[in-house]
Amino acid sequence: MLLLIFCIFVFTLPLTSINAETTTTVGIEPTEDVGTEPVDTSFSLNDVVVTATRTPKLLKDVPIQTQVITSKDIERADASNIQELLGQELPGVEFSYAMNQQMHINFSGFSGQNVLFLVDGERLSGENLDNIDFTRLNMNDVDHIEIVKGAASALYGSNAGGGVINIITKKNCEPWQLNVNTRLARHGERRHAVNLGFAGNKLSNATYFNFRRYDNFNVDNAPNPPAHVFSTVYGEKTYSIKDKLTFSPNERLTLTGRAAYFFRTLHRTADTPERYRDFAGGLRALWEISPNDNLEAAYSFDQYDKSDYQTITGLDIRDYSNVQNTVRALYNHRFGRQAILTAGADYMHDYLYNVQLDGNVRRQDSFDAFAQADWTVNDHWELVAAMRYDYFSIRKDSRLTPKLAVRFSPTANINLRLSYGMGFRAPSLKELYYNFDMAGIWIVRGNDKLKSEVSHNFNISMEWTKDNYAFTLSGHYNNVTDKLATGSPHYSYPPTTTMPNTRSNLYLDYMNLDTYSVYGAEAIAQAYWSCGLSAKLSYAFTKEHLPQAKDAGEIGSQYIPAREHHLGVWLEWNRQFTSNYGLTVSMSGRFLSGVTNKEFTDYYDVSKGTTDVRYPAYTIWKLSTRQHIGKAICLTLALDNIFNYRPRFYYFNSPPTDGINLQAGISIDIEKLF
Repeated sequence: MLLLIFCIFVFTLPLTSINAETTTTVGIEPTEDVGTEPVDTSFSLNDVVVTATRTPKLLKDVPIQTQVITSKDIERADASNIQELLGQELPGVEFSYAMNQQMHINFSGFSGQNVLFLVDGERLSGENLDNIDFTRLNMNDVDHIEIVKGAASALYGSNAGGGVINIITKKNCEPWQLNVNTRLARHGERRHAVNLGFAGNKLSNATYFNFRRYDNFNVDNAPNPPAHVFSTVYGEKTYSIKDKLTFSPNERLTLTGRAAYFFRTLHRTADTPERYRDFAGGLRALWEISPNDNLEAAYSFDQYDKSDYQTITGLDIRDYSNVQNTVRALYNHRFGRQAILTAGADYMHDYLYNVQLDGNVRRQDSFDAFAQADWTVNDHWELVAAMRYDYFSIRKDSRLTPKLAVRFSPTANINLRLSYGMGFRAPSLKELYYNFDMAGIWIVRGNDKLKSEVSHNFNISMEWTKDNYAFTLSGHYNNVTDKLATGSPHYSYPPTTTMPNTRSNLYLDYMNLDTYSVYGAEAIAQAYWSCGLSAKLSYAFTKEHLPQAKDAGEIGSQYIPAREHHLGVWLEWNRQFTSNYGLTVSMSGRFLSGVTNKEFTDYYDVSKGTTDVRYPAYTIWKLSTRQHIGKAICLTLALDNIFNYRPRFYYFNSPPTDGINLQAGISIDIEKLF
């Protein structure tokens, strides 16, 4: 068992960490709402969430705007990984390709470097062109996802300047369960999963196996594309196994161990397939000291590797490895029903081996301590204040980060929220020490003089609910100084009139940019009716003001800028015809406006200058059905891209679709057959 192997490996290490997986109300006096079944609607404000304040709260009572993608949303979307799910469910989010078809996220104007992804409150190691490996995050074991937009560095530190996406995994509560599910689709896609679990009075375990593959396929571009296009979408194979073991020796103590292994391979060339691996694990203890006090501690380990497998020689040559060891502790004390004091600390050792680094190996230790006061003044007002101190060993860099938030509820069905948060991102080891010849185009160089990027985030939101309807309106403004990015490409010395063809190498340096700002607004309307019909309409507006590079000339976005307008539509009809047969039909779609980006006419000869490239608007819709047969069987059938959208040019941020995709799947809960 993976978990047993991992426990043997780390049994001498201490426990620590607040794991945001926790949805228990330990240390919080129970209320009438907590622990009850949520209302059977397409939206529920009685769900317990933890990411915004690191303490369990009802969604309707959270002082910082939080969005939740529920288990029902995940089931309906039938997504294979996090990028598919967020693209369908979250307004203002777009995934596009970066170089080598690595996936890049734009999250309301922030890239993957500024959006902190967590799994049960734990960071992920490794990166692919400044983003985590999104294929690691399959949906097989996910219970729900909590999203906090805006600066959250006061609680989560570096990389949380644009927001936090916390993936909460399932916890088995059944005496035993066995689920098998599979899905088939175009381009040889096969997705198979097995979920196995048991639960007793004191011990429970959940194990998840997942496999997915799809083949390379070609796409057709129109003649004379104005910007770089791709003609092949590379397929891949992914395997993962996860195990979570929970032991509760008494009502006041809960111990959890977890372990996971992930493997991905893809073929850009026939003789040298790329391989990606991750081994992660952790130990966590939650102790209810008293009805008003609880302590959580955990240790987390995560190692992400990349290698090239030479099929002729049989050698698997590793060229990248990122290993993170984290120790964490968090304490909560409740002062009656009105106030909660939260205090915590983290220590992380970060190891990076990369053949493209100056010196190949770099290490860094980081430490932080934070405190938060959450005060419910009365039935109408709640105030939150937090402060965090971070220290990074490699340059003896330190940072103080504050946050303030207020929630005002004039009536039972209206919430007004206002918050200010400072965000920051410390330079990564890659940005400090990179030295990489990028496909002969230019040499990307690190800069050990980089400053930390600092942002000031302001958020305001209004939430209204009435019977079967809910409406949310929010706005945000972010001002970023010393933004970390690459500057304009340059030669170390220019050509001369006497020697016009003599140039040095072309360099692309990491640097701090001048002030960058982004502002936007979101509106979400939801409704359900007794006839079984539910609907959701979401709109997101994002506007970026791009920075100028200091002493390096004009520069645009490091990636494709955010599309200004994003519209999402979802309709669902649900009917239980008999006790043994139910049908759900849903239609979802998204519209993204066009965007213009300044790019080099020829990356290999930047002297030819730049040109404005227009990336067109597009819309994609999906029709799906779910048939529930008895209590154990669910049949799914879906048509993705039902209007057969195909881009004229397959740019990096064009959707990699070549037409309608028929998807068919089945899920069987074996234990419910008996």
